[in-house]
Amino acid sequence: MQQREHVRCLIIGSGPAGYTAAIYAARANLQPVEYCGLITGGQLTQTTVVENFPGYPDGVDGNQMMMDLRAQAERLGTDIRDGEIVKADLGSRPFVLTTDRGVELEAETVIIATGASAKYLGLDDEKKYNGQGVSACATCDGFFYRKRTVAVVGGGDTACEEALYLAGLAKKVYMIVRKPFLRASDVMQKRVKENDKIEILFEHNAVGLFGDNGVEGVHLVKRLGENDEQRYDLPIDGFFLAIGHKPNSDIFREWLDTDETGYIITVNGTPCTKVPGVFAAGDVADPHYRQAITAAASGCKAAIEADRFLRGV
Repeated sequence: MQQREHVRCLIIGSGPAGYTAAIYAARANLQPVEYCGLITGGQLTQTTVVENFPGYPDGVDGNQMMMDLRAQAERLGTDIRDGEIVKADLGSRPFVLTTDRGVELEAETVIIATGASAKYLGLDDEKKYNGQGVSACATCDGFFYRKRTVAVVGGGDTACEEALYLAGLAKKVYMIVRKPFLRASDVMQKRVKENDKIEILFEHNAVGLFGDNGVEGVHLVKRLGENDEQRYDLPIDGFFLAIGHKPNSDIFREWLDTDETGYIITVNGTPCTKVPGVFAAGDVADPHYRQAITAAASGCKAAIEADRFLRGV
């Protein structure tokens, strides 16, 4: 029988939520063990400059910010490990979780901070221009496109919200919508259609991007596959994806309540899940804000709740 390692507080994920949970858990002497997951540092490592996180008056490189948080968590005593948790049994305590190397961990408490992955179209150019004009977060990156021209891909409420936010900054916003209608709620459709800065391109597909120094335009196809199909290039400075996020919660869904998309449902605005001793923090439980600062705050709360749980408070 394989020997199991016992852990008082296991933290899964290494974005702002995971690292902040680690900082607080370490200071509470919970001897936290943190597994970084597939992307060490989370989504912010794919961002160039972060300007909206308090404490960095001149902005900070996303990778550097995550390195700073990691160093702080390590200095305080967190055991940070590379690797991914691939299996979870939350049916009884101690919880049993398995890493991608087959190591089994017995955890008294678990903080899930696995984040959510933005959905992309699957274009090679999205990877090529990532951080150079391609973004999946208008609130994060819209500031860099003041008085410039941008495009938002999507036709739901999220896309409309992103377009409206960007319209407050950019000089022109195109919405690239593959269907002949918006899927958004009536009130969001009305707001978008009444905004003079927003132009909706119905029945359009983005099939590529171009530019020598970052994104300079998008290759579009109108009425793809139809007899009157039209192909043309549209000059833009920024390309924003707003076709949804997928929470990284699959291995926990047998045990925890989630919404239809997969976001973990927590109790009354706390990081507590329906399983005592299991907590969720950051984007994996947040379909609304998805910001580094809110993720960090929820990581703090999760660690405090884990400490209270272990002390029986």
